[in-house]
Amino acid sequence: MLIEGIKSRPQYPGLVADPHANHHVFAADGDGAQAIIDLFNRHGAQIKGRVTIVYAETDANSADYTTRLKQLPVEFVHALPTIVTAIRRLQGVLNVARMGTRIYAAGTETLIGLAVQLSQELGMDPQAVLTEHRGTLARRVQCVHCKGFTENVKTNIVKCAHCGTNLLVRDHYSKRLAAFQGVCVDAEIPGELPEIVEVFK
Repeated sequence: MLIEGIKSRPQYPGLVADPHANHHVFAADGDGAQAIIDLFNRHGAQIKGRVTIVYAETDANSADYTTRLKQLPVEFVHALPTIVTAIRRLQGVLNVARMGTRIYAAGTETLIGLAVQLSQELGMDPQAVLTEHRGTLARRVQCVHCKGFTENVKTNIVKCAHCGTNLLVRDHYSKRLAAFQGVCVDAEIPGELPEIVEVFK
């Protein structure tokens, strides 16, 4: 797992302020809030114009993060209970966005992947989304057999939440689906599995 050189593996270079944008839209979950706070501490003077933050409160520290985000010089902080609801709110924000909008995504790979996927669906260049990974490495996995998604996967083998197939979690990532691929691991001898190890902490 975590094989070096997999070209589909996403890269997260970190958040940097875009001084030319007139609307900054941030999407984050969990510890991704700290990435936003750090950006404002480093380069807040370069962030000019409107600022909207869509934040998914997904862990024990989220309420404190929400309070801290609301103390930043921003126009709106939308705090939502899940990544799914946060992405829906992000879609609403981006549906009325105009030229000069910069999108930032910080937090888990799931949040980042879904934010990039949404921007692409709305006709934006996914490479233009500024990203920074913070927090867990748990994965969103698509079963290649039933096409269902299993969330927050931390082990090398996982049972598909939809069809029950024992899946080997691969390092190949689909930007279109915002998910890693899972393939049947016991097709030859059903029930015979490799050691299950927590590898995505």
